[in-house]
Amino acid sequence: MKRIDTLVTGGTVLTMDKNSNKFKNGAVAIDGDRIIAVGSQDTITQSYSADQIIDLPGSLIMPGLINAHTHAAMTCFRGIADDMELMDWLNNYIFPAEARNVSQDLAYWGSLLACVEMIKSGTTTFSDMYIFEDETARAAKQAGMRCLIGEVLFDFPSPNAKTPEEGLEYTEKLILKWADDPLINVMVEPHSLYTCSPDLLKAASDMSNRYQVPLSTHLLENKNEARQIKEKLGTRATSFLEEMGMLNERFFAFHCVVFDDDDMRLFTDHGCKVVHNPESNMKLASGVAPISAMLHRGITVGLGTDGCASNNNLDMFQEMDSAAKLEKSSLLDPTVMPAEKVVRMATCDGAKVLGMENQTGIIEPGKKADICIIDMNKPHLTPMYDEYSHLAYCVSGADVDTVLINGQVVMRGRRMTTVDEQEIMDRVREIAEGIRKSLNLNP
Repeated sequence: MKRIDTLVTGGTVLTMDKNSNKFKNGAVAIDGDRIIAVGSQDTITQSYSADQIIDLPGSLIMPGLINAHTHAAMTCFRGIADDMELMDWLNNYIFPAEARNVSQDLAYWGSLLACVEMIKSGTTTFSDMYIFEDETARAAKQAGMRCLIGEVLFDFPSPNAKTPEEGLEYTEKLILKWADDPLINVMVEPHSLYTCSPDLLKAASDMSNRYQVPLSTHLLENKNEARQIKEKLGTRATSFLEEMGMLNERFFAFHCVVFDDDDMRLFTDHGCKVVHNPESNMKLASGVAPISAMLHRGITVGLGTDGCASNNNLDMFQEMDSAAKLEKSSLLDPTVMPAEKVVRMATCDGAKVLGMENQTGIIEPGKKADICIIDMNKPHLTPMYDEYSHLAYCVSGADVDTVLINGQVVMRGRRMTTVDEQEIMDRVREIAEGIRKSLNLNP
């Protein structure tokens, strides 16, 4: 019998592999940062003994969720400007609030709060675009989270970069600093086609190619943006991206609400990927992305919450529920976006979007041990006939009991093991008071 670090037992294991294998009364064997075996509990426990046994009878054991698009530090702006149209929200509220308040301190503590919120709702990997992203990386590292981060690039000054060139230099420093880190990965992230010049977009694409890292951006989030880009560039957004040489298998885009057949054809031809943000799109009334059509064309689609200023939480279980129901409602077809598909979008498909399919998103030998364990002994989860249905339509983030990332237990029995949750909330409340004063908001 081989001695290993950790055995996870007691529940049904949903592997999310290509065959949708699951093991009732299953077990997962973990040594170091990797999964080394998965199967029935009887088989696994006959072969392995462990220094640590995590046993939660009747639970669901699944890959950790992947939040493929967020702005972590914007937890500090949660609910600050609700019920507005996208451009009004951005230009008249969010950008001014950021200009007056975003600092390294806000980025660090806001990102730590986001990490706690995500871990406590079952997310083990997130993809982030914001300002002072080295602080977000530092926060993720402390919390024990896996991430793919990128400094947001603009034509105009940000709190961290006075010029586009400074933003690119900062991005390059991130790439070099975090190279080969087990948890932190870096990408290049121009904000959008309406906030970045062709020269900046080309320089971002060149850096992505030079270091072979992902390139991502907000794209065609609503009709006004599509019209604005057409006026600015004189051509369709995706055609412009193709002409610039930006479309390849490392490129992925957020939102893609105003996508037509030609846009989808280009993404299919170049192997580009999409992150769907249904709750943010609904809240900002941006429209409904044609996700079923994208999937029919073979485009890989992941799920993301977007930031806390436009959602207003980071619960990926809620995002799955919204993704499924929005698609059914908009197409008047209850068969589209079935439960298992949205669970895949939040796990293995999300990993593909981020270029991490060889690391995470599936429970199988060789993958990193990123695991979410859900306590199913709850009234609202009783009875259960189908695991995927429960995950998509019944489970909430509050039902997550234990989370492992890279083989480390980061939460057990809903208690964080890596950071001081109360301290983080207290610090963000202090930051929020400063934001309130800077914007003359009433208590």
